[in-house]
Amino acid sequence: MPTGKITFKTLEMLDEFSRNLIHERKVASLKTGRPRGRNGGRPKVNQQKLNEAISLYFSQKMTVVQIQEATGISRTTLYRSLKKIKK
Repeated sequence: MPTGKITFKTLEMLDEFSRNLIHERKVASLKTGRPRGRNGGRPKVNQQKLNEAISLYFSQKMTVVQIQEATGISRTTLYRSLKKIKK
């Protein structure tokens, strides 16, 4: 049993060390990216294009695929916005 305990503790320490390294690298890359205008995260949806896609959807002049091609708004984003409007 002592061998199992020491093996487990060693693996535990290596895992914690690995997590700390990943965290330090992430923080360092965020710090170096901020001065270059990189804040991380997904880019925001262009609200004007989203509103245009919603109005096209309600006008029923175009299919969802056509709206997607015309505005560049994804189908998922469009449906998620429509769901928020209906609530």
